[in-house]
Amino acid sequence: MPFQPTPVADFSEDTWWIWVIKAVFILVFLLVSVLMALWVERRGLGRMQTRSGPNIHGPFGLFQSTADALKLILKEDFWLKGADKFVYILAPVIAAFCSFMVFAVIPMGPNVNMFGINTPLQLTDFSGSVLYILAITAFGVYGIVLGGWSSNSTYPLLGSVRSTAQVISYELSMGLSLVSVFIVSGSMSTSQIVDAQTQLWWAIALAPAFVIYLISMVGEVNRLPFDLPEAEGELVAGHMVEYSSMKFAWFFLAEYINMFNVSAVATTLFFGGWRAPWPISAIGDGMFNEGYWPMLWFMIKLWMFMFLMIWTRGTLLRFRYDQFMNLGWKVLIPSALVWVVLVSLVQGVRQFTNIDLQTQLLAIAAVFLALMVILMLIPSKKEPPQPDDVGDPPAFDAFAGGYPVPPLPGQQLPPSPRRRRREAAMAMTQEATDE
Repeated sequence: MPFQPTPVADFSEDTWWIWVIKAVFILVFLLVSVLMALWVERRGLGRMQTRSGPNIHGPFGLFQSTADALKLILKEDFWLKGADKFVYILAPVIAAFCSFMVFAVIPMGPNVNMFGINTPLQLTDFSGSVLYILAITAFGVYGIVLGGWSSNSTYPLLGSVRSTAQVISYELSMGLSLVSVFIVSGSMSTSQIVDAQTQLWWAIALAPAFVIYLISMVGEVNRLPFDLPEAEGELVAGHMVEYSSMKFAWFFLAEYINMFNVSAVATTLFFGGWRAPWPISAIGDGMFNEGYWPMLWFMIKLWMFMFLMIWTRGTLLRFRYDQFMNLGWKVLIPSALVWVVLVSLVQGVRQFTNIDLQTQLLAIAAVFLALMVILMLIPSKKEPPQPDDVGDPPAFDAFAGGYPVPPLPGQQLPPSPRRRRREAAMAMTQEATDE
């Protein structure tokens, strides 16, 4: 029989002050976690790059993140004359506000006794919780887009345009990777999806969807190797170039909170949520899945995904924009579509056979992952350069259209004025020496 979801999160005894306690806890938890993430990232990258990292302010440099936060708060603010003032200040507010909203539907544990009231370790839940998460994350991109547009500057505008294309590309693959979770769980409620993973985590049974989500979540939060909207080497931080002080801090805070958001979604939908890993879950008839113990397992899984993104930043280089788009549209989205069709077929076959769902999914996942690896290893065919029958290409003019543009294939950049002067001086010196 297909999985029949049962209500897991029971909010019937909740009162207004319980809601306030949960909301304040989420707010404080995210702010403190960002400070810790900054320290862990800088120390971790320092170790990976054989350097110390922060080690002066406080034990092991723990107070460095606090000092950086105070610097942004006390730093002199400035406003742009040509900016759209209302949208200019609204953009970072949208980005930060949306980042705080996702954890409202993330379950951190089962029902517990909190001040005499039986309540789940979750602020709220409903039948479309995952759709709510996707909507909030998509709406948060408006902060980046409006911030780049309202600055009335070239680099921020380019960063915001890149962000738009990036979200359209990777939101599709991320959403499609979650569809298979909805199909096998029979629900889009986060607490019910966690309950559906009692026997087997979906990261194992739905391995291709999990891999697609991992890649998409890094692109969703603009982290290396997908930080095209910022791209310090090209756009000097992109959409945030013209922001300072607390306006810049809101963008910075939103980026790190979104890292926790996508990690929490991965934990909830693929890694069993707050449930203890085996064999801990089998100890004492599941005693470690009761009370406040599940919050520990949830935090461990959450920080595992956070460290994975830090590790990726210290290992990989930024993609070219064409590589970035090829991966999203030619690999991730088609693979996600095919996987959704296969999972749907498996669910249909189960209606007429007695084959276990887990066995079918594991077999299909192994074959599908092997095909994905083979397709990614096949080199793309490039057309050889065609000879020019007309003759030599015309001289390249970078400002022919009024804007600086790179040369097309077959065109050559003209020598720089400095190089021409140097070559002329060398020629004159050579002539004098010959005479």
